[in-house]
Amino acid sequence: MNELSVNHLLGIKYITKSDIDLIFETADHFKEVINRPIKKVPSLRDVTIANLFFENSTRTKLSFELAEKRLSADVINFSAAQSSVKKGETLIDTVNNILSMKVDMVVMRHPNPGAGVFLSKHIKAAIVNAGDGAHEHPTQALLDSFSIRERLGEVAGKNVVIVGDILHSRVALSNIYALKLQGANVMVCGPNTLIPQHIHKLGVKVEHDLRKALNWCDVANMLRVQNERMAISYFPSTREYTQQYGVNKNLLDSLDKEIVIMHPGPINRGVEITSDVADSGQSIILDQVQNGVAVRMAVIYLLASKIKN
Repeated sequence: MNELSVNHLLGIKYITKSDIDLIFETADHFKEVINRPIKKVPSLRDVTIANLFFENSTRTKLSFELAEKRLSADVINFSAAQSSVKKGETLIDTVNNILSMKVDMVVMRHPNPGAGVFLSKHIKAAIVNAGDGAHEHPTQALLDSFSIRERLGEVAGKNVVIVGDILHSRVALSNIYALKLQGANVMVCGPNTLIPQHIHKLGVKVEHDLRKALNWCDVANMLRVQNERMAISYFPSTREYTQQYGVNKNLLDSLDKEIVIMHPGPINRGVEITSDVADSGQSIILDQVQNGVAVRMAVIYLLASKIKN
């Protein structure tokens, strides 16, 4: 199979295992391209991509923009993070204005869950979900799995724990879908208040003791606490959270085995992980950033090839 089963990347729950395999094979190729002296390929010379960010983003936006430019696409950036564009109708108006400029693909981050799905039903362009509320963030989950595969050889059969603010995290949900689809064993770990009630229905284990979780896993994906999504306090203090759920070098060194540390960024250094962990040989955080460009190039390239057909 040389094409994706979907016309949009709206979430991991809409794609198949063979879609993931195809994205990874394509990303392997693009990773070689990125490491060459000339980093551009002319693959998408006739394709116009609009980046619509209705919510602040630094890393994801830069990563997408770099991926698009490496593929020689024409790029339009629209930042509505500061504007009052919140309602569905305004969203369609905004996008229709951009589409009237003959845009082929829209990469969108939006505070409302399901915004990408809503859009895909109303416009002709291919949609890539760059994060919708606390719902999904599919390209992050793909680059996380790609990074695990690169470090450990495969994802199937590996034990992966996602630690921290599971409740407010779109990264956690997309990662659970992606890891389960590839045959990994998944556990979530954090304070009771930050674990969604029915999460076990997704086939994941729940553990509140960080040391037990770390001794179980091959990979620990550390999430930051998303204070900006919290209307109330979910734990007594940051200091107490760090004491119970923060990873430092002493804790890592005291485990029965060496585990891989990941983080989707931005890191709150000294809260969920200390600097000596983030910058250690066990961390693949910078690999994740580099792989993000290759994976996003693969997604954009594969979706664009469906537009052309």
